[in-house]
Amino acid sequence: MLVEEDGVLLGAVAVRDEIRPEATEAVAMLRRQGVEVVMLTGDNARTAAAIAAQAGIDDVRAELLPEDKARIVTGLKARGPVAMVGDGINDAPALATAEAGIAMGVMGSDVAIEAADVALMGEDLRRLPDAIAHTRAARRIFTQNLVLSGSILVALVPLAATGVLGLATVVAAHELAEVLVIANGIRAGRRSHLPIHQAVRTAAVRGPELVLPAGRTMLFLSSASTTCCSDGPCICDH
Repeated sequence: MLVEEDGVLLGAVAVRDEIRPEATEAVAMLRRQGVEVVMLTGDNARTAAAIAAQAGIDDVRAELLPEDKARIVTGLKARGPVAMVGDGINDAPALATAEAGIAMGVMGSDVAIEAADVALMGEDLRRLPDAIAHTRAARRIFTQNLVLSGSILVALVPLAATGVLGLATVVAAHELAEVLVIANGIRAGRRSHLPIHQAVRTAAVRGPELVLPAGRTMLFLSSASTTCCSDGPCICDH
């Protein structure tokens, strides 16, 4: 912005978006989890590259319209499960297209929240990797419980059928298996880095894609205001 008085140029004021303080850490955490992070934005390439460099994001797609974001997500779904993160109206098509649409719920638009599968009710970007870690742990526990209960049943049925074990013993063993499954499942509720179990609102989840398998998942950071910057859109659409 140029400042002048009576036609005389007095100076210039430069304005830039400030990256959110936890954005770099959140991106690093996602990469350690095997998640590929990509920024989708409608702003010009120069501005997008500057913000992405501060956040530690290498892959930037700039000057995109809402339908462009959805098209890119559709194309990259062939490479693996895709999660889209955003909070603006322009993010809604891509949020709906991705296997897992994640809206930053506190400052997100109603359209984005409705289009998403999950709304993170907070501004801290570290909720994203924390949510992924939490869902992966929950899935591991789910698999463990299936294997545990199934193995016990497979062992008990022939023993009961052949009379090796009495009815009371079989019932007791079955109840013990249920206790073990419940006790193992309780571990899924333990707190992780952030209290995400108090900050996640689940919408109509379409399937197990929210688990975001390591090494196959891409998570897209859009130009939403809560995505990268602490005040205002990190990549402004003009």
